[in-house]
Amino acid sequence: MCGAETELQAGYDVRHVTGLDEHTRINLCGAVRDAAARADVRDAVANVYHALAEQVELRRPICVTSGRCCRFDEFGHRLFVTTMELAAFSAVGGFANDMAAINGGCPFQRDKLCTVHAIRPFGCRIFFCDETSTDWQRRLYATFHAELKRLHERLKVPYFYVEWREALRALSATQTSL
Repeated sequence: MCGAETELQAGYDVRHVTGLDEHTRINLCGAVRDAAARADVRDAVANVYHALAEQVELRRPICVTSGRCCRFDEFGHRLFVTTMELAAFSAVGGFANDMAAINGGCPFQRDKLCTVHAIRPFGCRIFFCDETSTDWQRRLYATFHAELKRLHERLKVPYFYVEWREALRALSATQTSL
């Protein structure tokens, strides 16, 4: 699955994922800043991540620590995040000081390892290169992503679904105010 052309994310629709224009970037940054200050938002994301971890543990996927999952361009996949995930990530200081290192992969990967493993986004938590994982990954992604969308509505957090590196670029410029 690591090199597959198909997107892992169930419900991913390229027609609804666009680049961040200046207006959208400003709105995203404001929504993330506001949500990051809210304990209920951080707790909601933590609860989704915990429930997901329980489901993944039941499947016991194989991880060979190759780091392929973080080299997006090289292996033909992309990582998308929601407003609330970005808020939870930024609330615990997830942004590095220099996002200039963003290239074909995740800027948080060092020596095939994730330097933000404990606070990594939802898509990272469910993606495994284990070829036997594809079907259940898609189902779990659809289920838990739908829950994240419901939480955005219930907690009145503006919903953005943005490619990870693009979100990091947008937010790194304002990280000191987050």
